[in-house]
Amino acid sequence: MLRTLKLTLAYDGTDYVGWQRQPNGPSVQAQLEQALERIEGRAVKVTGAGRTDAGVHALGQVASVTLDHDLDVTTLARALNATLPDDIRVIEVVDAAADFDARSNAHGKLYRYCVVTGPRVSPFERRHVWHVPQALECATMRKGAALLCGEHDFAAFQAVGGSVKTSVRRIDRIDIDARPPPASPAVGCGVTVEVEGNGFLRHMVRIIVGTLIEIGAGRRAVDDVARAIESGRRADAGPTAPARGLFLVQVRY
Repeated sequence: MLRTLKLTLAYDGTDYVGWQRQPNGPSVQAQLEQALERIEGRAVKVTGAGRTDAGVHALGQVASVTLDHDLDVTTLARALNATLPDDIRVIEVVDAAADFDARSNAHGKLYRYCVVTGPRVSPFERRHVWHVPQALECATMRKGAALLCGEHDFAAFQAVGGSVKTSVRRIDRIDIDARPPPASPAVGCGVTVEVEGNGFLRHMVRIIVGTLIEIGAGRRAVDDVARAIESGRRADAGPTAPARGLFLVQVRY
């Protein structure tokens, strides 16, 4: 009897072309589908809540799949983790309603971006942070972040060439937290940016972070955020932050 399952996953995206299956390299979706096919005995298609880009990580990606296998959810999660590469883990599997779709049923997402400031970055953090050598003024960054909250046309904060029906999105909150200086000189200070909203354009979070970093470093004024929103021109927003510092933390349903 067919059943719909909701899977929550964590993965290190460093060595993947992104979530979505692509011909030019390994994807998280392909790895998960291959693991499920070994259990199900047939081709399986999974739907992810978000198409994380190459190099982007996840702490709480959600996927939906329909299976005919009668394995209980705990055993299925254990079987998948025994098959998947070590950089992809199934955190939870639960039975879902027959019409559950991880992508279309999502109401919002929470992303976290990690930055390390100072002269060096730890070799243990380098795959998961953006190293920005100069100090950042978090109070000024928060002023810029406040202008981004609410519903706006975020055309200036999407990758060039994006094709969506509308670039209007709502950001519910942006929190910017500074990590204090560490005891070990091998680890730099840090800044964490969390962005939560009802939906995101391609590279939107990374462009928001890139813009806020420019503000925190004194290379861009707070008012530049409002001007970018008003103009809708990509050139008026900041650079795209590297993929390696971004994590999909949670999907809201």
